[in-house]
Amino acid sequence: MKALTWQGKRSVSVEEVPDPRIQEPTDAIVRITSSGICGSDLHLYEVLGPFMDKGDVVGHEPMGIVEEVGSAVTDLKPGDRVVIPFNISCGHCFMCRHGLQSQCETTQVREYNSGCAIYGYSRMYGSVPGGQAEYLRVPHADYGPIKVPDTGEDERYLYLSDVVPTAWQAVQYAAPPEGGSLAVLGLGPIGQMSARIGRHLGYRVIAVDPVAERRAMAERHGVETLDSHPGVADELRESTDGRGPDAVVDAVGMEAHGSPVAGLAQQAVGLLPDPLARKAMETAGSDRLNAVYTAIDAVRRGGTISLSGVYGGSKSPLPLLTMFDKQLQFRMGQCNVKRWIDDLLPLVDDPSDPLGVLDLKTHTASLDEAPEMYEKFQKKQDGCIKVVLKP
Repeated sequence: MKALTWQGKRSVSVEEVPDPRIQEPTDAIVRITSSGICGSDLHLYEVLGPFMDKGDVVGHEPMGIVEEVGSAVTDLKPGDRVVIPFNISCGHCFMCRHGLQSQCETTQVREYNSGCAIYGYSRMYGSVPGGQAEYLRVPHADYGPIKVPDTGEDERYLYLSDVVPTAWQAVQYAAPPEGGSLAVLGLGPIGQMSARIGRHLGYRVIAVDPVAERRAMAERHGVETLDSHPGVADELRESTDGRGPDAVVDAVGMEAHGSPVAGLAQQAVGLLPDPLARKAMETAGSDRLNAVYTAIDAVRRGGTISLSGVYGGSKSPLPLLTMFDKQLQFRMGQCNVKRWIDDLLPLVDDPSDPLGVLDLKTHTASLDEAPEMYEKFQKKQDGCIKVVLKP
């Protein structure tokens, strides 16, 4: 089959790889009909290269049609249309039973002291082949896949794999008071959906992003927007009675603009041989923290900051004095996709499209065009906000 593979820093290519096959009784094989390119895929493209191996199949936002199931899979059959959550969880361990599927004890990657395995996402998360491919082997298919109706565009359901539940969890973790204010930093796919969910739940939402096309998309859904600039925290305070928003979602993560020193550090690590680079990131890695610094500065005293943007640094400096003095709460982590599906499936299936899932994709491409789309997405060219690949 054809699959998108990692070849090196800022280099992905479509290659012929072996077809997946059933390996365990709880496996399924899914023929992929749509697969999203995620903002966190760009971390593999750039910063997390030391944890990748040449030829790794990438992608963690797939959906498609079940082709084959293992003998222990009783709730799926060939022909079922399914969305595949990006995290691989068993459904029966302590963590899964407590709604923390991203910490699944069955698939935890203990070599790197990481949470559950993730499709297409480096050694840190299990080196499991991903879903930007024609076919995907789905472990723990007796629990993970989400069955969706046979009718309707893929894009109505595709984002249940990551974008919609990640954004929903981000807003739930931010937990503004009823009728309160929520700032969203970053208007990539997760930020777009976080802002819309905030509006759906009745909050005043102010989103910050440097790209005009991204601000315009958010404004179509009733979101107030601000351009990103060094004084934006002051602007957020001024627009919220001088206090700052009740809660902030950081949907940017480790590659934030405006962090030149950390950016140079990331580049330096990337020049090391992979074993040395991995050790450097594990013990002394530093993120670009401009977005989280802005969140700490802007949020009101006693407020909450929800981190949905991915951070990977082990020694990133944080202003603990300010965080303590302002009495801030932080919540963060990979999304527990299955925890939220019962809340979200009715919303995306609603013909009125209350979350605007049909107004997120900006580019559709074939698998062969994926390398070009990665570059365009990273460089924020051509109004690129969300790419859906059609294998």
